[in-house]
Amino acid sequence: MNVPIHYKTEEIVQIIKGEWVLKNVKAPVANYISLDSRRIIFPKETIFFALQSKLQNGHHFIQSLYEKGVRNFVIADKNFDLSSIPLANVIRCANTVKALQRLAIFHRTRFQNLNSIGITGSNGKTIVKEWLHFLLQNEYNIIRSPRSFNSQIGVPLSVLNIQPTNDLGIFEAGISLPGEMKNLEKLIRPNIGILTNIGNAHDEGFENRKQKIQEKLQLFSRADCIIFNGDQKDVANEIIALKKNNRQLKLFSWGKLSSNLFQIISVEKKKNISIIRAKYQEKLLHISIPFRDDASIENAISCWCTVFILGKANKKVEKKFQILYPIAMRLELKTGINRNTIINDSYSNDIHSLNIALDFLHQQKQHKNHVVILSDILQSGIPLKKLYAQVAALLKQYKIDALYGIGVDISEYNHEFSFLPKKYFFKNTDEFVKSSYAEQLKEEAILIKGARQFEFEKISHLLEQKVHQTVLSINLNHLVHNLKSYQQQLKPSTKIMVMVKAFSYGSGSFEIASVLAYQKIDYLAVAYTDEGVTLRQAGVTLPIMVMNVDESVFDTLINHNLEPEIFSFDLLNVFEKYLRKNDLDNYPLHLKIDTGMHRLGFMENEIPELIEKLHNNKLLRVKSVFSHLAASDEKEQDDFTLQQFEIFKNCCRSFEEGIQYNFIKHIANTSAISRMPQLQMDMVRLGIGLYGIDSNKKMQKKLQNVSTLSTTISQLKHVKAGETVGYGRMGKVEIDSVIATVRIGYADGYSRILGNGNGKMFLKNKLVPVIGNVCMDMTMIDVTGIKGVQPGDEVIVFGERLPLSLLAKWAHTIPYEIMTGISQRVKRIYFEE
Repeated sequence: MNVPIHYKTEEIVQIIKGEWVLKNVKAPVANYISLDSRRIIFPKETIFFALQSKLQNGHHFIQSLYEKGVRNFVIADKNFDLSSIPLANVIRCANTVKALQRLAIFHRTRFQNLNSIGITGSNGKTIVKEWLHFLLQNEYNIIRSPRSFNSQIGVPLSVLNIQPTNDLGIFEAGISLPGEMKNLEKLIRPNIGILTNIGNAHDEGFENRKQKIQEKLQLFSRADCIIFNGDQKDVANEIIALKKNNRQLKLFSWGKLSSNLFQIISVEKKKNISIIRAKYQEKLLHISIPFRDDASIENAISCWCTVFILGKANKKVEKKFQILYPIAMRLELKTGINRNTIINDSYSNDIHSLNIALDFLHQQKQHKNHVVILSDILQSGIPLKKLYAQVAALLKQYKIDALYGIGVDISEYNHEFSFLPKKYFFKNTDEFVKSSYAEQLKEEAILIKGARQFEFEKISHLLEQKVHQTVLSINLNHLVHNLKSYQQQLKPSTKIMVMVKAFSYGSGSFEIASVLAYQKIDYLAVAYTDEGVTLRQAGVTLPIMVMNVDESVFDTLINHNLEPEIFSFDLLNVFEKYLRKNDLDNYPLHLKIDTGMHRLGFMENEIPELIEKLHNNKLLRVKSVFSHLAASDEKEQDDFTLQQFEIFKNCCRSFEEGIQYNFIKHIANTSAISRMPQLQMDMVRLGIGLYGIDSNKKMQKKLQNVSTLSTTISQLKHVKAGETVGYGRMGKVEIDSVIATVRIGYADGYSRILGNGNGKMFLKNKLVPVIGNVCMDMTMIDVTGIKGVQPGDEVIVFGERLPLSLLAKWAHTIPYEIMTGISQRVKRIYFEE
């Protein structure tokens, strides 16, 4: 995210307590702050803060940014070579994260009259923030955290967006370790605090629940009022203790107990709504919300209480509760018609989230053309001319090829987009839908970005590919988290190769590879050449190793700059002959050594002959030598694993002496990364661990679920006792039962072995058994006794609450087989939170 700043570099030096180490008075003025070298869109106008963490060091990217035009930097490394950036402005400070926070704290102090709401808790922070914005946007000029920007870095970026026109700020704060909230309190400085649900998120960072509550409450140490659920006694007790240190703090508790200031009398759940009745200041009140789940009800009550505290509990605001909507907490990547790729962000639109969405669009290299369908940006607090000039600058910097603008305002300021080769404007969504423009979009990456009232779901429905309702959802944030979790196990010098063979274990092809390329991993590996070709055609430029090649694919291999695994003399000889015939030399290859797996590879006794073949060979260059561990996930096989390692080291030693140049050595796979760090060598190969599965229990706790397979109920049947369900009459019901048919079968990858009670699915927070045989396209589940089940309800096949490892256990197989067996006809949705 690129955040605008309103301070000259001379002022920034003083604010962050830094020092000039290089000064160039002719350097461009910095108008934006950036922390991510990949996401700089205005290089000449950017000041880059080089952050340092366990995984990455921003100082490593300064040289490349300088070459791209960045001339303002904040650094912490005393040993950084300033001669490499001679025309730059460089400010040095002790810690760049704290420097960023100091700048944001200074900015916050300029707006003492800003009414500030601080939200923390384990769950619901973003939803409460977005609902409050929706409820109050006509009452205030609001600044709020973009998406889930609630960390030690996200909060200062949010605060730096405060403008003089804002009169209400809504900021969320999240912590994972003790001591973090004190920094966020100084940044947000809330006068109204909201404590949402306290759950299990980040439990591992605290000694116990009590400590976690105490740490979160530090956000309200100087607040005037705090809203909380008074029925949670442990929470209430800690808030009472907090009040002893902040006597001005007013406690606005809500809950069913009569001791609460805002007493919830009843919650009546009807078909599609909940009616919440409350008593406040001797008055009986009620609101209706279009949700029935407990989490949404709690979040709505927090918003209701806030409305009363702000004195905005009028009929106009209360009516808005009836049209609260699910918050799109993610950017979704889907397959569209006409071979398009669709990024759906059709529920909100502001300048900050537009920047984030454009960055996600920019990552999609599988299409040459990038298209934006954009609505008016409403109630931004920025003069319209300035606002759409900023929008135009963003589209220009991200090199957008075409714009479809929808709304009165963006149409009026269409001249701002004169630089675009293709631009079309419509007064409303229906005008666009009725036009023929949607049909003309072919083989393009399309961002659909609109404020909710424009009903852009009509556009997404028009452009998205229509497939059946079984969906595999892939959380790209969790995938990146898992990648970084493994990187934390590695030495700084150890490279990482990620296996994306077999359609990335069923999770996708270029979609996964593009994310990995963005994270700057070192290598990809695929099983077959056509998999590598698909990645190249999608714009993936990372080195790619192909594990299974033969003479028939050599042309394709070379034409797409793919690197073969060579595992036998026969294959080596024919590849060498091909290179000689086509006048190619120094081509990279990867040698596979068999150290005990006995599948593919050169045996140890073949190494001398192999060295003789490769010594002074001008046609071939050994890029890496590697082997495959047979049982690194099994502790009882560790002796054998170490034996493999010793054989491999001996082979590599012989190679180095024989061919007399360096190459990459790698043997560690996913389980070896976490269990046996001594096997790291020059590179490791990460496979299923990327998707959140590791045999090492300690490592498993650090990983996040990436994939969720879900389907929906197509029909409900009331079946009498003694009757049967499904083929072969295998499912016999003992009592009068309710049977749901769901839209998944063995053709989708749901194994027949899971039938007849062997497998279960997750519905409305309960496990329900499969009854009868699994069919090709459908499966029946017994939902007897579960209230409120309806056709169309979502059913989880595996995911966070029903782990893939458990499903594999029921199917008497391994997670690999389940993942790779998911049919291509199952719709994949990729999303960033």
